[in-house]
Amino acid sequence: MILTPIAPHALDLVLAAFERALDGAPFETAVFRRIADSRAAEGGPVELWHADAVALTECFGMQPLAEAPQQAFSWDGARVRTKSEPAVLVHEVAHYQIASPSRRFLPDFGLGAGPETGEIAIADGARAADDATRETEEAMASLLGILWEVELGQPAILAFQEQNWLEGAGRAGTADFFRATLHRLAALGLIDEDGRPTYAVRIAPEP
Repeated sequence: MILTPIAPHALDLVLAAFERALDGAPFETAVFRRIADSRAAEGGPVELWHADAVALTECFGMQPLAEAPQQAFSWDGARVRTKSEPAVLVHEVAHYQIASPSRRFLPDFGLGAGPETGEIAIADGARAADDATRETEEAMASLLGILWEVELGQPAILAFQEQNWLEGAGRAGTADFFRATLHRLAALGLIDEDGRPTYAVRIAPEP
């Protein structure tokens, strides 16, 4: 949910403020510009985007199942339910990559019930991560999913807004959070030296 909606006519100003706060850092600026440039994809073929998102889940062996997450889970530990928006599916792929090996095959990645989960009690009962880990991984999955949308030619800028990366654009703290999240992804090998997503999964255990 967007904390502060951005009017279409104001988006250019907000994006410019965000980029200024990056202070010319080449890595972060290049990644951000690719996200901003994804505006060109708005209004494209949602059916194709969905098919591409499903194909991405298959690349990771997530065994897509044509059901709604509300029937059980988005990710039940073995299969991903695909009757969701493309951005939601890509977000689940990101969670799969980010989850530690001990949690990758738990319902909802051991983070507790997600917003689309139907079996809330079961997902919460399988939770194996504390609040700080959940918060960190949600931010990482959000940004990694956005980067996957860029690679798939989808309007990643929409998720960038909806998931509040532009909240407080222009502030140093907002840019620092973006930078820190990118570097966490890089440290796990989930993005390359250009900031593009890789097909790797996390192999590091829980700290």
